[in-house]
Amino acid sequence: MRTILFLVRKEFLQIFRDRTTVFQIFMIPVVQLLVLANAATFDVKQVAMLVVDEDHTTVSSGLVQRLEAGRQFRVVRYTSSDAGVDHALLDREVTAVLHIPRYFEEDLVRRGRAPVQLVLNAEEGATTGIVQSYANSILASYARELDRTLPLARSGTSATARVAPLDLRTQRWYNPTRNYKYWMVPALMVSLTTIIGLLLTAQNITRENELGTLEQLNVTPMTKIQFIAAKLIPFWILSMLIFSIGLAIGKLVFGIPMRGNLLIVYLAAAVYLIVVLGMGLGISTITRTQQQSMFVAFFFTLIFLLMSGLFTPVDSMPDWAQRVAEANPVKHFVSIMRAVLMRGAGLETVGRPIIGLGIAGVAVLGLAVLRYRKSVA
Repeated sequence: MRTILFLVRKEFLQIFRDRTTVFQIFMIPVVQLLVLANAATFDVKQVAMLVVDEDHTTVSSGLVQRLEAGRQFRVVRYTSSDAGVDHALLDREVTAVLHIPRYFEEDLVRRGRAPVQLVLNAEEGATTGIVQSYANSILASYARELDRTLPLARSGTSATARVAPLDLRTQRWYNPTRNYKYWMVPALMVSLTTIIGLLLTAQNITRENELGTLEQLNVTPMTKIQFIAAKLIPFWILSMLIFSIGLAIGKLVFGIPMRGNLLIVYLAAAVYLIVVLGMGLGISTITRTQQQSMFVAFFFTLIFLLMSGLFTPVDSMPDWAQRVAEANPVKHFVSIMRAVLMRGAGLETVGRPIIGLGIAGVAVLGLAVLRYRKSVA
């Protein structure tokens, strides 16, 4: 342990002697967070929907079929009661819940009007309005069809005085104001922490190799595990500090809600950074120059970010891309951040992905240790 502490001290001194590196670590992610949070937007192609049908009539079935026919909505589950609806939205199994009340068809026939409720997960504030407009358009079309076909009790009402038979009532959960920054800023914190951590650690060993100091370290009696641990710990501490600064900016500047337990967020961040920094060290052990390590790091970073759900929802990707995205650590940490901060999710919801990140962290660190070779025994 004493050897690791001496090596960690050496790493910190080496980092802070390079003013360019210090600037990259602290200033670049802050500036990028402030700029990108006001510029990045996204869209959605398909909406997973849960249908609570308490009526079980031809008209209620026709309403659901009409929503599915437009291909903007995909029904993932039917149920006859509200039980489990909260968990379906909390766990992001669905984005929308359509509630068709009992006596829906009877109200249409007798009174000429019946309520139907659409509950939306409004985390994705930029897309909630689009989803709602899809639903309004489809339901308005179906309402006109019902107006012509159902024997509505409107014998004394003129055509111009008629009202729409469907009374759509919409609720927005988690982000009722549809502020897209609430959805985007947590993901940007993840992406910027990833970029800084991965790029800096990917260059670490190759930089020492180019400077010639790696040979001096190799003649010492340190083990490979001590060497990798000493390389990991300083950047892990600095990355956690950067992450904390990002959280503070998100709260103070953008007013990001923090409904869940921040200890869960920090636990997830601590585990996730082991994965990212371990990958960076792994890249550094298989490349010989800083230029090579940067190219490889950029390659992985670009794929991770594009397939993380940061800019485009994972649900809108092709099936093969969704399966590949399950192996993306950035995707899981982005989901954890949004779940805890916006929905107030607990360990029962995000515990499994955190364990998955932990397993991935052990794997990448093990590979980094195996890949590192001391040139002198």
